[in-house]
Amino acid sequence: MTDTSTQARPQADPQGGAPHTARLLISCPDRHGIVAAVSQFLFSHGANILTSDQHSTDPEGGRFFMRMEFHLAGLDLGRAEFERAFEETVARPFGMEWRVWYAAQPKRMAVLASRYDHCLLDLLWRRRRGELHVDIPLVASNHPDLRGDAEAMGVPFEVVPVEKGRKAEAERRLLDLLRGRCDFVVLARYMQILSGDFLREVGVPVINIHHSFLPAFVGANPYRSALTRGVKIIGATAHYVTEDLDAGPIIEQDVARVSHRDDHDALVRIGRDIERTVLARAVKAHVEDRVLVDGNKTVVF
Repeated sequence: MTDTSTQARPQADPQGGAPHTARLLISCPDRHGIVAAVSQFLFSHGANILTSDQHSTDPEGGRFFMRMEFHLAGLDLGRAEFERAFEETVARPFGMEWRVWYAAQPKRMAVLASRYDHCLLDLLWRRRRGELHVDIPLVASNHPDLRGDAEAMGVPFEVVPVEKGRKAEAERRLLDLLRGRCDFVVLARYMQILSGDFLREVGVPVINIHHSFLPAFVGANPYRSALTRGVKIIGATAHYVTEDLDAGPIIEQDVARVSHRDDHDALVRIGRDIERTVLARAVKAHVEDRVLVDGNKTVVF
């Protein structure tokens, strides 16, 4: 495998974005000339490249991934014309899957939570501090406990109970709330398993934080399982949600050391601190378009 990176980052604005830049993400079969073609296209239309990251799984027959950030001030085309020209001139000949995001536009992040507050509060705080360049149109929960926290930060809060035997009804209500209002969804310790139908219909990426260093201790009560096994390291994993429970592409992970002196409550306390920081890093990477999915893995620039 090969990895290359060049960095010349612009000064960020107070909200964590670079308002006059765009980010181009590409994945395609690797072949000669991709970087040259993309660079030449941007140069020919007056765009100044600020950062370029690329990775190939194999230079001969592998898959190629690229994230390129460029300045818009000198661009000689409008956005729609620029995207059409790139598709016709570069993307189609190279068989690219690609997308572009204009950094001045904050992504809309909806959050689902239950009763645990640590991940939700951390995201709300980072957004208020300008560390996450997002709008939050909605926090939805199957319990009312966190309403005050969300509304204190000026974020709308909706309660969608999940009653026994009526899960499908609750998911339909969630879909009604989310549809057209968000670019991605974060599960901030939302203690419900989302159905495959929901994931297909919501139509945007869903990021989950799992209180375990996956693939170890999947499912419920991982801290109890860790204590029973006498582990010396516990962790947390942020991943994209798929129909396969706790098996989606991993975005971010971290661990902390524990000892025989730590009981279950201590593991939970340490673990929650890891959960919130891992989730925040994963969300930030997604917001900044640093994550490309490669099957059941990710490339994170």
